[in-house]
Amino acid sequence: MSSTAGRALPIVPRQYQPALPIDRLIVAEPPDPEHVPMDVVFVGGGPAGLAGAIELARLVRADAEAGGSLGDVQIAVLEKAGALGEHNLSGAVVNPIAFRALFPDLADRDFPFRGPVARERVYFLRERHAHRLPTPPTMRNHGYYVASICEIVRWLGEKAEAAGVNLFTGFPAASLLVEGDRVAGVRTTPSGLSRDGTPGPGYAPPTDITARVTVLAEGTRGALTQAYQRWRSIGSSNPAIFALGVKEVWETRRPLDAVIHTLGWPLPPDTFGGSFFYPLAPNQAALGIVVGLDGPDLDQDVHVLLQRLKHHPLIRPYLEGGEMVEWGAKTIPEGGYWAVPDRRYGDGVIMVGDAAGFVEVASLKGIHYAMQSGIFAARTIFEALKQGDTSARALAPYDALVNDSYIMRDLYERRNMRLAFQGSNLYVGGAKAALMTLTKGRLPGGKFEAEADADVARARRAPAPFQPDGVLSFSKLDAVFRSGNATRDDIPSHLVVGSDVPPDVAELYSHLCPAGVYERDGDRLVVNPANCIDCKATDDIGPRWTPREGGSGATYRTM
Repeated sequence: MSSTAGRALPIVPRQYQPALPIDRLIVAEPPDPEHVPMDVVFVGGGPAGLAGAIELARLVRADAEAGGSLGDVQIAVLEKAGALGEHNLSGAVVNPIAFRALFPDLADRDFPFRGPVARERVYFLRERHAHRLPTPPTMRNHGYYVASICEIVRWLGEKAEAAGVNLFTGFPAASLLVEGDRVAGVRTTPSGLSRDGTPGPGYAPPTDITARVTVLAEGTRGALTQAYQRWRSIGSSNPAIFALGVKEVWETRRPLDAVIHTLGWPLPPDTFGGSFFYPLAPNQAALGIVVGLDGPDLDQDVHVLLQRLKHHPLIRPYLEGGEMVEWGAKTIPEGGYWAVPDRRYGDGVIMVGDAAGFVEVASLKGIHYAMQSGIFAARTIFEALKQGDTSARALAPYDALVNDSYIMRDLYERRNMRLAFQGSNLYVGGAKAALMTLTKGRLPGGKFEAEADADVARARRAPAPFQPDGVLSFSKLDAVFRSGNATRDDIPSHLVVGSDVPPDVAELYSHLCPAGVYERDGDRLVVNPANCIDCKATDDIGPRWTPREGGSGATYRTM
């Protein structure tokens, strides 16, 4: 750490973060002569992209059946994972409202949910004790369902394929192709590159895919979405802020009979976050912790926090004698209403789902917002295609649909709840959030300012040593193995790291990354790109993440 006369100074991560490589992500050149022409491309095969593709296919089919003049419309979904669902991670308790809108002829029992929320409990934890609390209104989940986002995505993929959508898995979009101010499609990543970036034996060049409309459904911290917003100078009232969630799926001997949420230990009072414990089946449960990335502790390690949590008397009895079968991590948008981009459309482009920040932190919900935004994007695109105009003017109604829907109504009502904790502690922030809940956001009202995660100063706190036991708690290396990481060992690095990383900044990165990508070796930073599971935690405050060879990263099945 930097010091003056032996006195330690805080680290501000922004000072060491490299710039987003926009010149690689925005490409102003004609597509390859052998490009693949599509009408609409959804970049990302998660709930937002798949819901949008299904709705658009349905509208096109209905138009054809009614004798409309639109004709054939080629719809594609590009997914960077080797198979649908392998890069998706969520809690998850799902509000089924968007499923009902997308599939009005199906009943809730037909959807790919594990089961309804029958009971729920909220606890405040101390290291050895759990104190039950009344369930806040924002966290009441009666009428909702426990689910696996991986299973949801695979099910939606089957519906999309049946609707005639072209699904391309293992095809990450590396760049936006642009013509003037207009997005004209995408260029995928090459595959088969050697460690030094030269073509190897299995090399396949990039593919250019053109489209009249490109829908950015990349999920949290999408590289193309970030680049497009920078390129077009699209801002927001507040900077976006994020949390990191680390999750495990356990085969258990003792059934979990309720949806459980906790706050307090193992987090310090000045760090926002909490845990979730969800029953997936009588012998299976999902356990995770979500921690804001705006905390002041340089040594904050979310993976270690989850390992500590499993030894708590509330949690441990359910896991003893069981087996951890899957592990994963991802970042979550937490900025809410004030961090949503000022506009979510442009010439030939629309942003949906987590890429646009449609997550409501107080209720821990995002899946139905993602799907609904995809549906609205599809309806807007359909009308634009019928007009023969996919300019920004023709796609502008998308924002109106979102703004007039429950998406922005929910985000607005709870616009300041997460922000009440920034720069505060659990008790003061909790009191403000409780008052906001009682008054539906009217008190305290107005707009709370936010500080970007990378601008928050951090200091060393010398955390207590923690040694995983290999039974309940695990090292990062063991955890990455349980993610099913399928990355080649000799793949080129997809991470953009600053040129001069001080030792304590290297320490920050090593704690922040849950997958052991970054290690401090003496005074230098060691980077292990093949460990990356695309959670994008360091992309928020440190080294930048960029798209890499398709099929790399995790191969989640139940997350």
